[in-house]
Amino acid sequence: MGDVFEAATGDGPPPEDPAARAAQVRSAYAGMLQIRRVTGEAPAAWELNQMVRAVALALEAAGVPPSAVDSSGTRTATGYRVQESETARMVRVEWAGPHGSGAAQEEETRLARCASTLAAAGWEALLYRGPRRRRFLEVEPARG
Repeated sequence: MGDVFEAATGDGPPPEDPAARAAQVRSAYAGMLQIRRVTGEAPAAWELNQMVRAVALALEAAGVPPSAVDSSGTRTATGYRVQESETARMVRVEWAGPHGSGAAQEEETRLARCASTLAAAGWEALLYRGPRRRRFLEVEPARG
């Protein structure tokens, strides 16, 4: 049996083969869109039960780069980071990067792109400012 596809949440290692990863992402996203077509739901029930994965897949499929960490947990790449939110039925998207990478300075622009990408994919994303004045998105299924 082959490897199970996991959407890049921004807390894993960078892909070993970017071209192969891009093909996997395209296939996984096409599968998710097919589920939506069959069920007539957007986001589909699967996405609502796995919101971190679904939101990460939508961002990765749109070409937004995920952040990455090495085996010690040190951040090695700048990009989105998707994680559970403190609020039920929401996920949080941050723009993260290695210390000194400038991620904080570009987060407003990058998160705005994430928000528009997610809106096109059936999600609603609101921009907030948190501790240390860092911005983040709270993402939930679009209403109506």
